[in-house]
Amino acid sequence: MEYTLSMTFLTAMGVKSTLSVSGIKSTITDVEANALMDLIIAKNIFVTTTGALSKKESAQLAERKVTKYDVA
Repeated sequence: MEYTLSMTFLTAMGVKSTLSVSGIKSTITDVEANALMDLIIAKNIFVTTTGALSKKESAQLAERKVTKYDVA
């Protein structure tokens, strides 16, 4: 299984902006997701055309099953 954490923030202008991170462990907790979002806001390393990420809106963990086939 592959897991992706999608985090939605509000920018300085009040516009929603989503950041997704793949390769997340399946056991991530809401406390850890919140801490990551707080860190992203505090470090201010992502800036959008509508301003810096300024507030947490939501987060979700998506699970995706991938089946690879040998087609030699």
